[in-house]
Amino acid sequence: MSEQSTARALWLRAPGEAEIRPVELAPPGPGEVLVRTSHTGVSRGTEALVFRGGVPANQHEVMRAPFQEGAFPAPVKYGYLNVGVVDDGPADLLGRNVFCLYPHQTHYVVPATAVTVVPDDVPPARAVLAGTVETAVNALWDAAPLVGDRIAVVGAGMVGCAVAAVLAGLPGARVQLVDPVPSRAAIADAFGIGFATPEAADGGCDLVLHTSATSAGLARSLELLVTDGEVIDLSWYGDRPVTLPLGEAFHSRRLTIRSSQVGTVAPRRAHRGFAGRLAVALRLLADDRFDAFVTSTGSFDELPVTLPRVLTGEPSGLLHRVEYGGRS
Repeated sequence: MSEQSTARALWLRAPGEAEIRPVELAPPGPGEVLVRTSHTGVSRGTEALVFRGGVPANQHEVMRAPFQEGAFPAPVKYGYLNVGVVDDGPADLLGRNVFCLYPHQTHYVVPATAVTVVPDDVPPARAVLAGTVETAVNALWDAAPLVGDRIAVVGAGMVGCAVAAVLAGLPGARVQLVDPVPSRAAIADAFGIGFATPEAADGGCDLVLHTSATSAGLARSLELLVTDGEVIDLSWYGDRPVTLPLGEAFHSRRLTIRSSQVGTVAPRRAHRGFAGRLAVALRLLADDRFDAFVTSTGSFDELPVTLPRVLTGEPSGLLHRVEYGGRS
């Protein structure tokens, strides 16, 4: 590699406007790796919020991605689902497929500690889901579901589907994915769990995990609980206000709403740390049923044109996977 190399990265020039810009890279130093990106994933929830400029001013620092450049609302380089191959760095990482919380960029240099080796039984194209499945793992560490629980996951976006997919392995549990979009039943079917529209969802839930980022979804989550039941809210509402009917059964039935956010490891498993949590997510991705999450693909070069459509589609798909095709 030359002393300086030029990569290409996706930037949000202004809310709703994306472009590809050149990025100058220095060669990796001691303890660093040069990664050649093979795939990235578009997070339709968080990236849609960033794309429309909806990150509240008081959350600009909290919402920063690990390798973000620029600042909200724009210009900003944002993203965190990146898989690539180590082209330069420590011998034990050379040629390995790795996952990194890095934006959409053709290649990049980061500390070796910032990448996680993708297990041999997980295809790199599937490994872009690691960040989303990690969010699901953290939520379930927060929620601590029990064998035989009656559980609803309200909201079948990327995170909700990931939570439901991981819950599918809980022995004796009744797990139902709840969403107004009937096509999301395909994910539930793939993992052998129930599906219902909000109106038809089963009540009597010991636990509800809410991911729809809507007031209606959170209100319905409360309605589905048993007395003393709990909602774990994973939604990120951004700058949108939330209204709830707390004057109804919220107090008389002693209901609880508790937040879960992937930026902190759930206290019950804090000793596992970020690396341990991500390792769990990558092991789960050995299950080829997760391929159902990829609902569209496209090239990196097309991304400035396809991103607005991907992030504003109604109804939205799940993961949009970006292919880099070996180009730099």
